[in-house]
Amino acid sequence: MLRPSFEPLVVGTGVAVVDPIERHRYALSTPNPVSTKPIDGARFRAPVDAAVAVDAREIALPSVPIAHVTDDSGTILTEIEHFAYEEFPTGVHTVELSAPIKLYVRVEGTLTVAANAERMRLHFGDGSDVSVGARSHHERPATTVTTTGEPRDVMRAVSTFASALKTTSPERSYPTLRGHPPALAPGDALRIPEGLEPPATGVEIALPPDLGAVYAAAPLAYYLGATLVPGERPAIRTDRGFEHPLDSDRGFESELKRVLEGTFLLDCLVRTEGLTPVDLHERRALEPELDLDLAALYDRSLAARLETYLDVPFDLLEPHVPDWKRTAYVEPVSASLETLPYLVDDLALIRARRPAEIATTPDEMGLPTPPPSLFGASAHEVGEGGHTDDGDATRSIADGAGESSRYVRPEPTDSLEATWVGEGIPFGASKSLLAAHRNRFDREPSTEDIAVTVVCNDAEMGEERRTVVEEVYGSREEVPFEVAVHRDTTTDELRDLLAARTDFLHYIGHVDDEGFECADGRLDVRALDAVGVDAFLLNACWSYWQGVALIERGAIAGITTLTDVINVGAIGMGKTLSRLLNAGFPMGIALEIAAERSIVGDEYIAIGEENLSIAQAGGTIPQLYELERSGDEFKVEIRTYPAVTADIGSIYIPTIKRNDEYYLASGKIPRFILSRKEVEQLFMADEAPIRLGRKIRWSGRIDFDEV
Repeated sequence: MLRPSFEPLVVGTGVAVVDPIERHRYALSTPNPVSTKPIDGARFRAPVDAAVAVDAREIALPSVPIAHVTDDSGTILTEIEHFAYEEFPTGVHTVELSAPIKLYVRVEGTLTVAANAERMRLHFGDGSDVSVGARSHHERPATTVTTTGEPRDVMRAVSTFASALKTTSPERSYPTLRGHPPALAPGDALRIPEGLEPPATGVEIALPPDLGAVYAAAPLAYYLGATLVPGERPAIRTDRGFEHPLDSDRGFESELKRVLEGTFLLDCLVRTEGLTPVDLHERRALEPELDLDLAALYDRSLAARLETYLDVPFDLLEPHVPDWKRTAYVEPVSASLETLPYLVDDLALIRARRPAEIATTPDEMGLPTPPPSLFGASAHEVGEGGHTDDGDATRSIADGAGESSRYVRPEPTDSLEATWVGEGIPFGASKSLLAAHRNRFDREPSTEDIAVTVVCNDAEMGEERRTVVEEVYGSREEVPFEVAVHRDTTTDELRDLLAARTDFLHYIGHVDDEGFECADGRLDVRALDAVGVDAFLLNACWSYWQGVALIERGAIAGITTLTDVINVGAIGMGKTLSRLLNAGFPMGIALEIAAERSIVGDEYIAIGEENLSIAQAGGTIPQLYELERSGDEFKVEIRTYPAVTADIGSIYIPTIKRNDEYYLASGKIPRFILSRKEVEQLFMADEAPIRLGRKIRWSGRIDFDEV
């Protein structure tokens, strides 16, 4: 198995910590040359993939990462911020660093930590014993398992997913301790590389040999470190003789959901007895009703804990379960195999559905029939500039009637997002594309400023261009943007822009069956070999197929449209989406929030890797405030959302002085009653959206008289 390594710096003296999976490198500089010696990582309280002893008296970091200092018992002593200076007496201390690679610096002796605006230094006293442990964020598959589509082979392949867990303790509910499962590839035989055995948890899940059942059980098997085995009745079994049926009256998939969500929540409570003994709101709320000894549970085996967890009524737990990020509706065929590890990495709830079971039509969705030209027939042009007969301006220059692509409409879910994996175009869900996941891992990490390319190919839509350029992208001082604006591009100019490396493309204009409308004709992405665009918003009518073509040629994620979009509605969506993306919201969640407040929201769809963010959220976790005036005070609710930097299982503490509780990220935090001054202080932390009824306002520009 690939692990982080420790190598001498190429320039200067010190050690480079290298993550071969994520291809990240982090420099630990020292005043003089140092040597390293591999050691057992067991001396660290937190799990590490590799560790070395370092004969250094000082280590300088190239940045000021989020850092905590703990004592030998794991108690957090302090959080290190910019311009901090802290001295610690002789003893055993660990500095936990949330750098691009998770790092732990353990010191037996004296320790001083000093930080300025740009760098952090760790000073050690004479005779101090210093060791460094590293853990990969492991956000990409480390290797590939080849399997046939035969259900028993797929069971064995899925059983390898849990080999990526960093621990089987309750701390695996933290996202950085859940590594990415190995990739799956179709083949003529099952081939499992060495080192991918599931952990010895004593847990197995019996399933009928059916692909749909295997897909649905995969996330739970991964999280429990369970082995999938054939069985007549679906059930969870432990090596202690315990059995929990999964074919209840609620249904197999509903039972899987309850077990995963309940187990996950209880792990979050029990882990407060371990490495991070924080004051967790959900523990305070639930502990009086649980009648559980959480400290004793922490020290028990995974199988023993699971048996206890499954005796707790889910109805008691359900109100406190974090908002689950995603429900994935997956066509239960072998073609869906390769997408499965990416869904499991997300801890998505999986429901097996065949397209025929959830088929729909544009008429049933309230959408016009797509132009037949989008599916191979000839185009019909309407008025110049995309004006229909009734005078409403749209962003399309194509119209027509006839054949349509197959549409699917998954049933509603209580997850934040729904995803469709299979043939057809989903309505009410995003479209997962395998190429997007592959493209995500093919792109090299970059330390450059965030590159945003804005293309406006219609002067009548200049309002959206002016808003996103002058007011949105690059408005956050701590997040560097490089914004380039292009107007009325030719086909050659747009081809060059699509080929160039850019983090985000915001296109404003028209699209038809022949591609993007340019000053001298049309550019069809399907005629290109490759693109350098990572993510995109194609704010034009019928842009779905051009968006799919972008992803097939190298892009990772995008937001497109399924039909004609009225110009005034498109402008509103463009403004809201650009602000949310600039504030660090992932693509899919940004669309969910924006669509709720737009008359044209149902006409947009996220495609590809919808977890992608183009900027980091302030404070790491994306937040949405709800504000309501109550006399001279304000009622404030905070809703947090998962992101790559803070996935489900992360913890969050609001920047409210009177609050001393941590909360599980992803969900609504109980309401605070604050003075106007307290609200202003809260909103100063970072630019974040505020919901006022159906309107979205922004924390840096809130008019309190409007509340």
